[in-house]
Amino acid sequence: MQTPHAVRHPQGVTLLELLVVLTVLGVVLGVTGLAIGSLRAPLESEEILALRRARAEAIHSGAPRTAHGVRFFPDGRAIGQRVDPLTGIPHAK
Repeated sequence: MQTPHAVRHPQGVTLLELLVVLTVLGVVLGVTGLAIGSLRAPLESEEILALRRARAEAIHSGAPRTAHGVRFFPDGRAIGQRVDPLTGIPHAK
């Protein structure tokens, strides 16, 4: 009869296991970072911001304002290109 040999259980982790965990963690964080970065709202152009400001100013002041060839009236309507004539909201290019 053979005597049972003691089975040795290694303590700690190997370098290969550590590299695999770090690689998986890096991939997960990279994908998460890209996903979070794409959630930001796109920046509006300076022209659109100027049109929005002119419309708000016309409504607030009660006098017509013109910006980039668009005329805004105190009731919020607008005449010109790239704006909704009923709402006065500027459209992006």
